[in-house]
Amino acid sequence: MDIWDKNKRSECMSKIRSKNTKPELVLRKALFARGFRYRVNVPNLPGKPDIVLPKYKTIIFLHGCFWHRHESCKYAYTPKTNTEFWINKITSNAERDKANFQKLTALGWNVVTVWECEIRHTYKHNLALLIDRVEVEILKNQPRKISLKFYE
Repeated sequence: MDIWDKNKRSECMSKIRSKNTKPELVLRKALFARGFRYRVNVPNLPGKPDIVLPKYKTIIFLHGCFWHRHESCKYAYTPKTNTEFWINKITSNAERDKANFQKLTALGWNVVTVWECEIRHTYKHNLALLIDRVEVEILKNQPRKISLKFYE
């Protein structure tokens, strides 16, 4: 049974943000500090990606463990009330994520997923290790530097 009435629960749920969340800001700040420049929440790409690095043709999704059903994560639980609704909601989120991943890779994008729990855990311990992993993924699509030599 829910500890709050329907109106209070609705009010709480309406305050959950979909962009500029704390984990997103932590990740973006760390990437910016490493010299990466990006765009956020690009609406014309499938899934409206959280972070887009056009220079590296790389997209980063920062998924909430609850909302996107992170397997084997303590934050990816099914609520005890209105269970059928939540199972349908979270399943459709996961299906949409999979379809967006396929669309983006078909368009030539390198897609990286970072989970909320990774930010929570490493932020307290060693965020640099997580950023190192993300940087390796980004640099897989490092732009090639082509030198053109003109001969007389």
